[in-house]
Amino acid sequence: MSLRLFNTMGHKMEEFKPITEGFCGFYGCGPTVYNYAHIGNLRAYVFLDTLDKTLHFLGYDLKHVMNVTDVGHLTGDSDEGDDKMVKTAEERHQSVLEVAKFYTDAFLKDIDSLNIRRPDVICKATEHIQEMIDLIKQIEANGHTYMAGGNLYYDISTYPDYGKLANLNLDELKEGAGKRKEVVIDGNKRNPGDFVLWFTKSKFENQAMTWDSPWGRGYPGWHIECSAMSMKYLGKHFDIHTGGIDHVPVHHTNEIAQSEGSFDEAERAKGPWVNYWMHNEFLVLEGGKMSKSSGHFITLQTPLPEEKGFALTDKGIQPLDYRFFLLSGHYRKQLVFSMEALESAKNGRAALVQKIAKIAAKGNIQLSKGKTYAKGQADNRDGLSEKANGYLDAFKGGLENDLLTPVAFSALNKVIKDGSLDPKEALDLIDRMDSVLSLSLLETAAVEQKKMEDEAKAMMPDHSGDPEAAEIDALVAERSSAKKNKDFARADQIRDELTERGITIIDTPQGPAWKRN
Repeated sequence: MSLRLFNTMGHKMEEFKPITEGFCGFYGCGPTVYNYAHIGNLRAYVFLDTLDKTLHFLGYDLKHVMNVTDVGHLTGDSDEGDDKMVKTAEERHQSVLEVAKFYTDAFLKDIDSLNIRRPDVICKATEHIQEMIDLIKQIEANGHTYMAGGNLYYDISTYPDYGKLANLNLDELKEGAGKRKEVVIDGNKRNPGDFVLWFTKSKFENQAMTWDSPWGRGYPGWHIECSAMSMKYLGKHFDIHTGGIDHVPVHHTNEIAQSEGSFDEAERAKGPWVNYWMHNEFLVLEGGKMSKSSGHFITLQTPLPEEKGFALTDKGIQPLDYRFFLLSGHYRKQLVFSMEALESAKNGRAALVQKIAKIAAKGNIQLSKGKTYAKGQADNRDGLSEKANGYLDAFKGGLENDLLTPVAFSALNKVIKDGSLDPKEALDLIDRMDSVLSLSLLETAAVEQKKMEDEAKAMMPDHSGDPEAAEIDALVAERSSAKKNKDFARADQIRDELTERGITIIDTPQGPAWKRN
């Protein structure tokens, strides 16, 4: 089986065929750093990380690029609402860049605690204004723009395929615009779906960050940054673009229009801007998706005032418990949040860890951190038994079927439950699987193993000063050896002899011990 992915463009499963054999370039929409990421936001980055590590597991070279939006982003994707960055800066009495740095650092701390590999390129919008200007100039030269009210707009009527990602119809868009009473329609737009590429006259006076441009001093529209930065680091054509499902109808639709609107004839002949579009579903509450605009949300680990929300860690849920919860569902299915579900995930992860520690004890193996695998090496089959190969095939098959992490988890659970596997091989399989799942299973089990050893030592009777201790130790060891060699008659004989002498054998995770009655 080869890697198959659900492509939002066309809404179907497709075999993954990269532009360059053995290499995948992909771009994931990053955070707008005006507030803490809530746990719904973080689902997107766990999904991205699963894609990243699956590609690595399957042997691909890859380049993962993610933006950080640190220049104004409106509360509505369609150039509507308040400027989130400016609003937060005013509330905190800080500059916009100070706000951006503070929340960028908080975001990076969150993804680190979730065992998310940092993207190969993390690019800030404010550091790529010239690239945005250059791209807009290409779009303008191709006849897709118009100036109105001091702003430069993209005219979606000039791009025949507008809306193909979301199956939007231009006539329906125009008709629907008149029904949206709650939205103040921009009178400068020729079409309701047109969007701003460059603002020189926005509704905000004394805009915090502005730059000189061919269209006047101003700042870029939100959508252009992703097109410009992805093209800089991945080229005019790349393999995968990801984001939340809410990006499909506006942000990603506009990205496609402006990106492909910048192509010359030769670039159009090479194919689409992006070949595979992948989108994760929402984490939902009883009242709908989680949103910062509600003023009440849940963070991973940052304490919030009671009226604003709470952190999972304040409720005893650790970041890797939350990762476990997310991976238990498929990225394209909505996940319903509840503290009961999180507690179940916490207990489930703890149970896995305890079982892994017992596997290590059975094989007298001292656990430590898991290995770091080179690309494809976690799927190296050298020296594996037939049964182990079967488990790894099941794990790999789940990942290759559009990142079906519940199937991958099932394979992991079967390895842990299979008492016939050699403990060393079982731990090796767990480590390979955890290279994608990234739950720090061996590292956490090592802590559990130490705890079990300490508890066992505390239970051990003190035989110092017992004149028969050496002789009894030898008999207990001989009994263990007899049982291992299936000499059960001799093992029973030793047990009976020790019982007559008032000695009871105790089974511990570290092996048999004894005590006097």
